[in-house]
Amino acid sequence: MSGFTAVAKVGDIPDGQGVAYPLNGRMVAVFNEGGQYHAIDDFCPHMGASLAGGAVQNGIVTCPWHAWRFSVCDGTWCDNPTMGIDSFEVRLEGDEIQVRVTQQSTDSVDGNDV
Repeated sequence: MSGFTAVAKVGDIPDGQGVAYPLNGRMVAVFNEGGQYHAIDDFCPHMGASLAGGAVQNGIVTCPWHAWRFSVCDGTWCDNPTMGIDSFEVRLEGDEIQVRVTQQSTDSVDGNDV
């Protein structure tokens, strides 16, 4: 088994936006930036806002509540690059956008350390 799950069809996520999907007990934000798809944890570690609802520009999503910024490519927290949230592998199979969700990383920001 590949571990990938189809979450949407190509074209379902507008360019420059994200959509949150429940996958394996987690919420995952999938972003479309110029036809490239990226997936990270949906919840901002600061106060739990949905990152899928944040503004995306130049590969960075800004949390809609308190403006924390994360790379949509790898989950790096832009204001402290030594920390971040989980990112997930994305692939296209035909017209499906598929995401592989792994177990939660132990080195992610968890809100209690910040």
